[in-house]
Amino acid sequence: MGDPTRIQAVTFDVGGTLIEPWPSVGHIYAKVAANHGIANLSSDELQQRFVAAFRRRARSIHSATEWAEIVDETFVGLVVEPPSRTFFPELYERFAQAGAWRVYPDVEPALAALAGRGLKVGVVSNWDDRLRPLLEALGLTRGLGIIVVSCEVGASKPSPAIFNEAAEQLGVPPHAILHVGDSFEMDVQGARAAGLKAVQIERQTRSAQTGQITSLGDLLLLV
Repeated sequence: MGDPTRIQAVTFDVGGTLIEPWPSVGHIYAKVAANHGIANLSSDELQQRFVAAFRRRARSIHSATEWAEIVDETFVGLVVEPPSRTFFPELYERFAQAGAWRVYPDVEPALAALAGRGLKVGVVSNWDDRLRPLLEALGLTRGLGIIVVSCEVGASKPSPAIFNEAAEQLGVPPHAILHVGDSFEMDVQGARAAGLKAVQIERQTRSAQTGQITSLGDLLLLV
């Protein structure tokens, strides 16, 4: 009989784990606003405003309308008309493009190493319908066996339902899956509630705590 504790599959969160907005959300917001005659906005201030607006909203955003509400809140007091009536469509399209994102340098080597060990690999993400074409444009789909997106399955992390869907698609029991993500609540607690193993990636720290890694290269020590 095989080892019941052996990891057979690894799933990843996407934003903050595999990719990040580049150079930043605030930078892109300021640039698009400038294209529409709203100059001299601080990208740092916009970044802070976006993070606050995003955190006040639902855990998973599934539509352009929901994103428009976040963008409008980000620009409150900075523009005469809300972006939803002006430049929001350009912003929404910009984040569907590969040029607005950066794949972390450790991603492709980690995916290749996991595949070389015979492990199944996939993503479990709270995202909208732009995710699949974005991952394709970034060249990441070739390394992924499954892509489970909240807007498609009707469940969002940290709900166990989205992790159960991933396990079913992988054909692997939950206890044999290791999930990796940057959010303790969404990724670690959510995955563990569904019976998966989980680890948090903390790229901004030099000293990882128990249950954390600082690079996807560290995964090879866990599987």
